Amino acid sequence: MTSITQRQFDGPGRVAFRECGRGAPLVLLHGVGMQSAAWAPQIAALSCDHRVLALDLPGHGGSAPLPGRPQLPDYVDWLHGVLEGLGLGPVCLVGHSMGAMIATGYAVTHPRHVRRVALLNGVYQRDPQARRAVIARAAEIRAGAVDLETPLDRWFGQDPDTDTDTETVRAQVRGWLAAMDPKGYADAYGAFAAGDGIYAPKMGEIAAPLLALTGALDPNSTPAMAREMARAAPHGRAVVLDGARHMANLTAPEEVNTALTAWLRDGTAERRRA
Repeated sequence: MTSITQRQFDGPGRVAFRECGRGAPLVLLHGVGMQSAAWAPQIAALSCDHRVLALDLPGHGGSAPLPGRPQLPDYVDWLHGVLEGLGLGPVCLVGHSMGAMIATGYAVTHPRHVRRVALLNGVYQRDPQARRAVIARAAEIRAGAVDLETPLDRWFGQDPDTDTDTETVRAQVRGWLAAMDPKGYADAYGAFAAGDGIYAPKMGEIAAPLLALTGALDPNSTPAMAREMARAAPHGRAVVLDGARHMANLTAPEEVNTALTAWLRDGTAERRRA
């Protein structure tokens, strides 16, 4: 059974997370505007062999926001404080979207604490046009102009014939976005917008086995980005899911879980290319 836990640490403050299973620790980090509940399909599948902890990022779900206007390294420091507070030791680390940025930063800055790292629908060195667009969206959100439907269209598409299951997931994601703490959302989006180039130049320092996974139809976390991340890491592997978009872990859970299971079981350090 999945339990929801809240703990108070000296450094990062109130932290909420879902926990299930026993074994080697596997930590899951969601994206901007989401919460740990977004990992439900992965918790169910991966907790058979691992102690799975899905964290609520600062200002999301039940976790307290960070003070001031935090940047990506502040979220990486927050993660380190949480993992140290939980006494987990080296972990397998999975991040989605902004969570993938945090996971990258953590693997670069705390390599001894990471057994392996998986980056789902991650962003890698946006081109100038994409960077200007995401920074403009971050400024709008900071000013209070929160538009829920535009990100949902990017994440799920605008196809009116979308299947019922995807529409159900979209409604669930919309509910999480609508329930967001305004400061937590603005902080996270600002860090996400400005953070894609901070740790990218150091991807080659990640010695742990790395999985970069995205959907073939994801317009912002593109297949090219996934392949570039995999090539940059010494032991990187890219997986691109046909027909999937940004919320692949929710809309294509079986394919994502299969890829994560293979990544967790792969004991080799062989370099792979998509």
